[in-house]
Amino acid sequence: MVRKAKTDGAKTDGFSRREREIMEALYKLRRASAAQILSEMAEPPTYTAIRTHLSILEKKGHVRHVSDGTRYIYEPRVGREQMGGRAIDSLLKTFFDNSVERAVTALITRKDADMSKADLERLSRLIDKAKREGR
Repeated sequence: MVRKAKTDGAKTDGFSRREREIMEALYKLRRASAAQILSEMAEPPTYTAIRTHLSILEKKGHVRHVSDGTRYIYEPRVGREQMGGRAIDSLLKTFFDNSVERAVTALITRKDADMSKADLERLSRLIDKAKREGR
């Protein structure tokens, strides 16, 4: 009998929904206590759950803390853009077989994709540049 490992829906290199929400709040606030993160979230879990998730994120290397009296102040260890790059890498691998073309197609063909003519022109210039660079 094969047993599946218990997870909260996250892969070891990814984030659970709550971890993403906490990271989103932390990127917005830049530096924050668990209570400040809690107040930033739309549908927060308990304070204890926030602290638990912050400890997990710290063990994974995504956040660090400094002591401020009796409380910890947390901050991201990695910039938002770098973390976004990691998330995109994971998304490409997991859902699009590492195909940028498939991912971009999925994004621009969404019925709710709100793309202006200027957005499409920028994308076209980026594609042209990639072609010139041999990518």
